[in-house]
Amino acid sequence: KKDIYSPTNILLIPLLPTEDFDCPLIDYGKYKLSTKSLLKIFVAAQLDQWSSYTHMTEKLDAYPKLCKEIGITDISGSTLSRRINDLPTEWVQKLFVKVVQKIKCLTQEKKGLPNGIGRLKIIDSTEIRLPEQLCDWAFISKGHHAVKMHTRLVVASPDIAYPDKMVPSTGTVSDFESSDILVEEADSTYVMDRGYPSKKNLMDWQEKEISFVVRITKALRLYTLEEYEPTHPSVMRDAKVLYGISKIPIRYVEFVDEEERSYRIVTTRFDLTDQQVMEIYRNRWIIELFFKWIKQHLKLTKIWSTKPQGIWNQMFLALIAYGLSLIVKLQTNSKKTPWEFFRLLQTYLYQSISSFKKGLRPKKKRKSKGRQKIPIPSEKKAPAFGNVALVKEGKKKQERKNQRKLGTY
Repeated sequence: KKDIYSPTNILLIPLLPTEDFDCPLIDYGKYKLSTKSLLKIFVAAQLDQWSSYTHMTEKLDAYPKLCKEIGITDISGSTLSRRINDLPTEWVQKLFVKVVQKIKCLTQEKKGLPNGIGRLKIIDSTEIRLPEQLCDWAFISKGHHAVKMHTRLVVASPDIAYPDKMVPSTGTVSDFESSDILVEEADSTYVMDRGYPSKKNLMDWQEKEISFVVRITKALRLYTLEEYEPTHPSVMRDAKVLYGISKIPIRYVEFVDEEERSYRIVTTRFDLTDQQVMEIYRNRWIIELFFKWIKQHLKLTKIWSTKPQGIWNQMFLALIAYGLSLIVKLQTNSKKTPWEFFRLLQTYLYQSISSFKKGLRPKKKRKSKGRQKIPIPSEKKAPAFGNVALVKEGKKKQERKNQRKLGTY
């Protein structure tokens, strides 16, 4: 078939499961911009890093074919601002869940991390600072206004991780308060830092037979039942213990890192070695890298709104954009890193689909012998300064030193 030149977004926007927004009653009285088109615009904005509403309208004006794909003719920044603030977050959350379901289908054969560790679900939160003057509703302390993204990240394989659940909140909501929502099915090993476990949480998770590897504070008192011999030099202690009023034994592993910092870990994974337990907790760093990635490459720190619902919507839309990029990466079986693939996606965003596929698998160029090495002459050649710049030769260090000794400097 003849190649049709349209944005590479045609690879991504049709992947959005927006069929629930086809109902005319949803957009009754909103003739200029439908909810379906609104979602497409903001997902495109995340993918192409549009930084403001003015930038969005400029991009849409510059690419009529993109407007045709989205389903609009002309739109203003004020309309975009008003609609994203009024859009119910439940709708955007539902769209995110459907994107996650597609990723789950594409990664269902992935077995997680090797060496018997399996799939991990890492739970953590990241903070997004907000302007003090415009977001007094996000007050935490003087000069500190922020919101949080409480996120659950699935590690499907050593090179594939994706968020499958996110709970937005004001900055005053603690990690502990979000744990009941994020710790659900007993289908993976949950990995968490010190902010999540409590005596009650630990007992509830054990009763539900949820596997976990969590770091605990020194405030949690442990009662030793049995000691195990550590098998790794970094592991200081490995034991079966009880805590509080719990009657179900739990495993305790204490280890130190390269900087001699101590980590106290409790886990239900008695089937693993102490080294494997240590490695599972060290993989918690994957979610920190994920937060850094979305803030840098999806510009999540550049907020579009100062109203709560607009910010919640932006959080979900950023994760949707990440999910769509991952879906295309999985469908094309690309071996590139997430950043390499995303950069290539942005490069070909407004070119043809065939151009994107060629860029994804470029032809191997003929290898040359490279620049041949030339013997370095014994005398150093003075650099050429040209005829434009002003040049004043500085005195060398040894020359200045000799002049100081003679008192002439």
